[in-house]
Amino acid sequence: MTASASVSRAGRLDCVCEPGVLDRTDTDRRGVALLAIGFALSILSQVLTLSILPLAGLAFAPSRSLSTLPFTAFYAGAVLASLPASLLLDSFGRRAAFSLGASLGAAGGLILVWALIKMHFGALVLGAFWLGTAGGFSLFYRHAAVPMGGRGGRAALLVFGAATIAAIIAPTLATKADSLSTHAFVGIAVVASLTHLLTLACTAALPYRRLRQRLLSEHSAPLRWQWLALPTGISALAWFLMTGLMGATPIAMVGCGLSEAVPETIAWHIMAMYAPSLVLACAPTVIRPAHVAATAALLLGIAVLAFTMSSGVLGFSVATVLLGTGWSLATLGSTLWLHGAGEPSRWQLGTHDGIVLTGALIGAITAGILATP
Repeated sequence: MTASASVSRAGRLDCVCEPGVLDRTDTDRRGVALLAIGFALSILSQVLTLSILPLAGLAFAPSRSLSTLPFTAFYAGAVLASLPASLLLDSFGRRAAFSLGASLGAAGGLILVWALIKMHFGALVLGAFWLGTAGGFSLFYRHAAVPMGGRGGRAALLVFGAATIAAIIAPTLATKADSLSTHAFVGIAVVASLTHLLTLACTAALPYRRLRQRLLSEHSAPLRWQWLALPTGISALAWFLMTGLMGATPIAMVGCGLSEAVPETIAWHIMAMYAPSLVLACAPTVIRPAHVAATAALLLGIAVLAFTMSSGVLGFSVATVLLGTGWSLATLGSTLWLHGAGEPSRWQLGTHDGIVLTGALIGAITAGILATP
């Protein structure tokens, strides 16, 4: 073996093999499979965590105005992790960066368990924050998968779509886990922590892969910063509406006397968030990212209208499914848009995800303000 042609630097984990040695199809398939499993596990932990934070915050908060703070802290952690996650991927490689994110999630889950047992509000907020940082890291799985999928970003679509598994098993798993402990929600928090440990096993097993060579890339020109604006804006709007409306939907349904239908409605929403990715993965080469993002904007507008007119289970279910589908298409469309328009730098990807997650944070804060009498 000879030294790689790319320039190495201290702290950077890179391959020293001949070009192409580790870019083989079997290596890429293994990497995609591990990323898909790890992402599905991470989303499963997020679904379980976000299902208990609003109620736990309401039970432990010293005042009603602070009850949504744990929910908000989760998204604050995701926002603050986005840029460091991007830079760590460049400096230390995906194995180290994603393993760090999973480790933070496992630790945050344990803090959450302790907070629920001791009924400690401060620890609840801290655990939620750490779990949110893990979510910020896991959002980068889709970027890591793009160069492994060839035309159309099929690998990224498969990784994102793998989270459909979380939507299917989360409600049943939450019910089973909650029955394992005499303390409310503790079983769910334990499972949320364990899923991050399983994610860590996947990320630690990721094969090393050479970083993309710009001269060999289909789009060798760097991505211009001005091309970041439109896809980032559409995606940020989608995240704002998703967290804002999904924070308001359970409250609205309870107000309409539909509390028993809330879990099923949320389950359909989660399914709609990730299943479209699997559909798109069936024909990745015909996807036009800008058209996908435009369709997402249309669906999101219809979802908002449907929500404002809803008073029954069917209306809320339709609104949340449209919302989840629109969010999915906006996130996927903007991701493929960025990678198709040029070669995005780690700073650009971190900025994109940071702005997108800031939209989610503002949506969560808005939902909290509206929920406070």
